[in-house]
Amino acid sequence: MNASASEVYDGPRCTCTVLIVEDDVLLRMMAADIVDDLGFAVREAASADEAILLLETHDDISIVFTDIQMPGSMNGLQLAVRTRQQKPAVGLVIVSGEHTPDADQIPDGALFFAKPYNPVVLQAALMQLSTAAPETHLPDVR
Repeated sequence: MNASASEVYDGPRCTCTVLIVEDDVLLRMMAADIVDDLGFAVREAASADEAILLLETHDDISIVFTDIQMPGSMNGLQLAVRTRQQKPAVGLVIVSGEHTPDADQIPDGALFFAKPYNPVVLQAALMQLSTAAPETHLPDVR
């Protein structure tokens, strides 16, 4: 039997809210379960457009966790850039199973993970982002 992320990771917990942006409902549910198991509050969006609305109406969002490829007026990289411009204190985690963006495509301080991602590594990254000061530039973990 596989252990859940919360059983594997025994470090400090955070009460931050993570916005998961993923158009595939099953992948979004899986990511939400992982993030929830890690002790974070979760909000979900099926597109970058929906994510922008949530970011504009919910001040509790500390981290945006977005897939790159999705339908709508912008992809996950464009969402990350817009989020960094409008809410620089929000942490950014960008994931993809199909694309590996160039360093200049990723906003400063954002983290990129290829799918499938390791829940323990993801948890450490989320904890790092949740405790980083807004002006802190985090290392790229590609």
